[in-house]
Amino acid sequence: MPRPALPAPTAVDPSSLSFTAIDFETANRSLGSPCAVGLVRVRGGRVVAERSTTMRPPGALATFDPGNTRIHGITEQAVAGRPGFAELWPRIEAWILAEDPDELVVAHNARFDMGVIRAACAASGTRHAPLAYACSLALARRGYDLPSYALPRAAEAAGVPLRRHHDALEDARACAGIVLDLVHRAGAGSVRELLGAAGLGVRRLTSPPLP
Repeated sequence: MPRPALPAPTAVDPSSLSFTAIDFETANRSLGSPCAVGLVRVRGGRVVAERSTTMRPPGALATFDPGNTRIHGITEQAVAGRPGFAELWPRIEAWILAEDPDELVVAHNARFDMGVIRAACAASGTRHAPLAYACSLALARRGYDLPSYALPRAAEAAGVPLRRHHDALEDARACAGIVLDLVHRAGAGSVRELLGAAGLGVRRLTSPPLP
């Protein structure tokens, strides 16, 4: 079955292009071991705010795998004095939802990043909101014709600089740029409209209740 085509270009209202891009780096292969996060807030089709921080992963998952460190350069020593995920996540979530309780969160391979939130919250006994989210990787597969839809290739197709892949903030910036490029290419009125035209839709971050 052919994939849904994106709509033909029409006039775009930039005021509706609002979302938050997010990217996590992990200490090891466990999704529940976040050691860094980058956040980029988009309003009216423009980046208006950014946040990034390193953190200590939840205690049982705090071991740093050399392979992960080679990828992102973050070590156990580098986060030793940083707040833990359980302390930081409520602040991060509050920042995401500060202007809109139904803020759309976008990540490149959202299954990974939403899995990080879900697993780290479970590991640390922390709750999370039912965040609305979408995947820029899935959108890129419908909007570009590339040999690979990994973040560097998709960012290049979007004309977005990605100088330090696996730096959480740089990756979140690239994700935001990809989404904006795809919205403009399609002439969609919003990210949610683009998702609907691509047959994707908005998903919700859910988790089992904590004991």
